[in-house]
Amino acid sequence: MNQAASGPDRSGEMNLFEHLRELRRRLTRALIALGLGTVVGYLIFPAMLELIMAPYCAVADEIRPDGTCTLVALTPLEPFSVRLKTSFVIGLFIGGPVIFYQLWRFITPGLTTKERRFALPFVASSQLMFAIGIGFAYLAIPFGLRTLLGFGGPGIEPLLSASEYLSFFLTLSVAFGLVFELPLILIFLSLVGVISSTALRKARPYAILGSVVAAAFVTPTNDAITLFFLAGPMVFFYEVSILAAWLIERSRRKRAA
Repeated sequence: MNQAASGPDRSGEMNLFEHLRELRRRLTRALIALGLGTVVGYLIFPAMLELIMAPYCAVADEIRPDGTCTLVALTPLEPFSVRLKTSFVIGLFIGGPVIFYQLWRFITPGLTTKERRFALPFVASSQLMFAIGIGFAYLAIPFGLRTLLGFGGPGIEPLLSASEYLSFFLTLSVAFGLVFELPLILIFLSLVGVISSTALRKARPYAILGSVVAAAFVTPTNDAITLFFLAGPMVFFYEVSILAAWLIERSRRKRAA
């Protein structure tokens, strides 16, 4: 009885303890990848800081009378905390392939052999879409800064702290990266038959409302411009996912016929 309870049952399914051990193993590997990526991010921070400040420097000559592109530290620990926070986000991107792969391997036991073939495309596409999302945020941030910091008029000279600007930049970058993962997730669920294009169309009003609420929750500011920049792609990708699900279903019907 005890031996039977400690291993997989005859149907090949894992019991609760085996699921927990598997989860711990996958989480450990993902955390190791994240830790190593964070170390790399800490080492390359000086070079990355110049890249991160580029959107601010692109509009500094418009929003500041002297045109200088500098950030200020308001506390002695602020430079160190900024470096750690930035290193963590860089580590998340560097360790992304391993993290996504461990996530896939954790859910693989519940999938068929045919569905497991999507492992490598899923990992590669996840990393690619995350990078595209960060690139989109990188292009949108200067416009957002120019608009937000210009609301006060010439009488208010913006002087940004390193912590506030880096939080704004990193939060938007990660948020856009995750938003660009949305179509990949929905298309995968359509491929394995969990959702259909009809269900996605019926849920469209709730998806639009959820996109706006999610954008308002994750954006570091409360302005409508930043919210639009994030909610807009979410709604667009939802529509793309509906089209992709419909094409997948049409292909299946053709094969069946």
